[in-house]
Amino acid sequence: MSDLTKHPFTRSLLALALGAALSGPVLAKDKLAIESWRSDDANIWNDVIIPAFEKSHPDIEVVFTPTPPTDYNSALQARLQAGTAGDLIACRPFDASLELYKSGFLTNLNDLQGMAAFPDVAKTAWQTDDGKDQFCLPMASVIHGFIYNKAIFKELNLSVPKTESEFFSVLDKIKEDGQYTPLVMGTADQWEAATMGFQNIGPNYWKGEEGRKALIDGSAKFTDEPYVKTFDELAKWKPYLRRGFESLKYADAQNLFSLGRGAIYPAGSWDIQTFNTQADFEFGAFMPPVPDGQGTCYISDHTDIGMGINSKSAHPEAAKAFLNWMASEEFATLFANAVPGFFPLSNYQVSIKDPVAQEFVSWRKQCKTTIRNSYQILSRGTPNLENELWNVSAQVINGTLTPEQAGAQLETGLSKWYAPHQK
Repeated sequence: MSDLTKHPFTRSLLALALGAALSGPVLAKDKLAIESWRSDDANIWNDVIIPAFEKSHPDIEVVFTPTPPTDYNSALQARLQAGTAGDLIACRPFDASLELYKSGFLTNLNDLQGMAAFPDVAKTAWQTDDGKDQFCLPMASVIHGFIYNKAIFKELNLSVPKTESEFFSVLDKIKEDGQYTPLVMGTADQWEAATMGFQNIGPNYWKGEEGRKALIDGSAKFTDEPYVKTFDELAKWKPYLRRGFESLKYADAQNLFSLGRGAIYPAGSWDIQTFNTQADFEFGAFMPPVPDGQGTCYISDHTDIGMGINSKSAHPEAAKAFLNWMASEEFATLFANAVPGFFPLSNYQVSIKDPVAQEFVSWRKQCKTTIRNSYQILSRGTPNLENELWNVSAQVINGTLTPEQAGAQLETGLSKWYAPHQK
């Protein structure tokens, strides 16, 4: 019988087999799936963020799998329980994500190297009440302030107000001119009265984090002067709002400002993208005016979204690599410019191309930052503090509740279930 090993074809097969043996098996990429409620950002993740990560991590493939915002919490919970959820979990701030961690669905991130890139206040939204365990990486915040129509300010020879008295002087001049609504906001949906009203101007009165933490430990009450004064200023907005503002919804207010019919819009930085698309005039932003004579300014730089790791992920190391990359200056720069109005929470000084977004984020250098005072711990009971704030803030602006009554209603509601306020 002839020696088959001498046959050219056989020798070729043997060479291929030997080469494969020496080079080892071809390894498949780790594939990560991201769960998120930000379905409007899908193109940004797919076209900008993920390609940048995969360029520096060619051994990891990432897919973005969003769920509509209204369905996210329940759908994510169901997938986590069924073991079918993605590897990376977009985290809402505070209690919703805390419950996922307590239920064992999120990985403890205390030892994640990238966590060192974030200040303590940014971490608060995704850690246990005692601050000992971190379960999501801070990702982005939104900042409160006021957006204004630059053409109207130029036409009426107005300057950007820095103090409370200057703010109301500007509003008076706009009202006196009579062509434009001085302040564009409605109270029909209620939440904007609290979010763009109370939580916007209030930190200057309760001294940001100092006051927020005092509410949690019970050493401050909503009947105290800082909260009554906040409502007192809010009550002064009524004469400058559009006639019929009580029936004006959030989208209606956005449209009125976009059409150039109003001069100043109490805002969250997330409104920047809407006005970039809808408004055909140049607009700017100014920070919440400080009470007269106060030197230090405070802004609400509210933690909005984080990212955690599914504790059942089949690729935990790859998921950690992604989070560590999210803690980098590269990600911060990409995200801030791709989604103007949502600001990275890391310590890097990021240059943002959108001029209004850059104006908002520049206030971090000038003012002390805090987060909305109803979000941590204080909205767990009944009545829910966040929902109560919506209601009383709207009523104060409408003139159906006095500032003193608003503070008393909030304090009474909180004391019904929260022990530190029962002293």
